[in-house]
Amino acid sequence: MTTINHLFDLTGKVVLITGGSRGLGKEMAEGLAEAGAALMLVARREEWLAPTVAEMQGRGFRCEGMLADVSKPDDIQRVVEQAMRAYGQIDILINNAGVSWGAPAEDMPLDKWQMVLDINLTGPFLLCQAVGREMIKRKFGRIINIASIAGLIATLPRVQDTAGYNAAKGGLLSLTRELAAKWAKHNIRVNAIAPGFFSTRMSDKVLEHARATIEAITPMGRIGAAGELKGVAVFLASEASNYITGQTIVVDGGATIV
Repeated sequence: MTTINHLFDLTGKVVLITGGSRGLGKEMAEGLAEAGAALMLVARREEWLAPTVAEMQGRGFRCEGMLADVSKPDDIQRVVEQAMRAYGQIDILINNAGVSWGAPAEDMPLDKWQMVLDINLTGPFLLCQAVGREMIKRKFGRIINIASIAGLIATLPRVQDTAGYNAAKGGLLSLTRELAAKWAKHNIRVNAIAPGFFSTRMSDKVLEHARATIEAITPMGRIGAAGELKGVAVFLASEASNYITGQTIVVDGGATIV
């Protein structure tokens, strides 16, 4: 009989995670490393990446880091090649890197719309494509796309105007279902996590003026706390979720149920 410890054990697995140097990405990377996985952290800025890699290595985790912009196809290919050189395999991909741009839809600059879609949707697609090719060869893979409740519901007018972000995250959820359906035959599971509001570098500006409103419409009466995505990521990456694919786990304190 398989034990619960075995179900959540990621020993021998390799995780490639974008936006892994800080915030929610770092938290999820930490959780997977605690479960036994080796890490390839991808980020855009050396000043955030280098300390995180050093911290992970200092805790005894196998961890490598690489600078890359996920909106650039050449960078994505370099990342995948480097991960394969370093570890020989990629078992788990977490598409976490993301940006937003706040502006009313009628005033949204086209270049900002394109930037948000490039990083939040096209980048994850290209990573799924490049990593997926390697996973198909091995007949094994776990992909976790980090979406948002913004991909499920509209944001309140008094909270923020983020048409590009909402569209990209909605597209990412649809991509998750499509890849899950097509790649299940290759033993590749593709799922998504849709967080609500957490304190991050990207969301803190919104929380400065709208935290009371957000907490008031959230049944649990608060925003997400540190550590509350870690377990979800480990669950979807591990054998504990072996019969789950194409699904979105919403982590929002109940905000989308009312």
